Amino acid sequence: MTPAAALLLCGAIGCDVSAAVSLKVAEGFTRPVPSVVVVIGYIGSVVFLGLAIDRGLDIGIGYALWSAAGTTLVAIAGAVFFRERLGLVALVGIAFIVVGAILVNLGTAHIDA
Repeated sequence: MTPAAALLLCGAIGCDVSAAVSLKVAEGFTRPVPSVVVVIGYIGSVVFLGLAIDRGLDIGIGYALWSAAGTTLVAIAGAVFFRERLGLVALVGIAFIVVGAILVNLGTAHIDA
């Protein structure tokens, strides 16, 4: 993965997490500002992901990392900002997501070497 692709992937993840967290704050799209953040965030996320793929990020790896990081960060944001409870099973699941994303990335790096 090139540095440019990695930076764009981080942008895609950041936009995705911002949009997902804003879904909660938008209260069913009844609040205008968070509703706009949702739409812009999801558009930005897909645009940044597409640009990262265009800059050499493998689509399978990119999508796996994007979705794994997004899922993990949204779950953490829900716990921190909205006091949503993460039980032991949920925490173990999140750990599996993180480990899986790392293994997918390492497996690809090994093949490329």
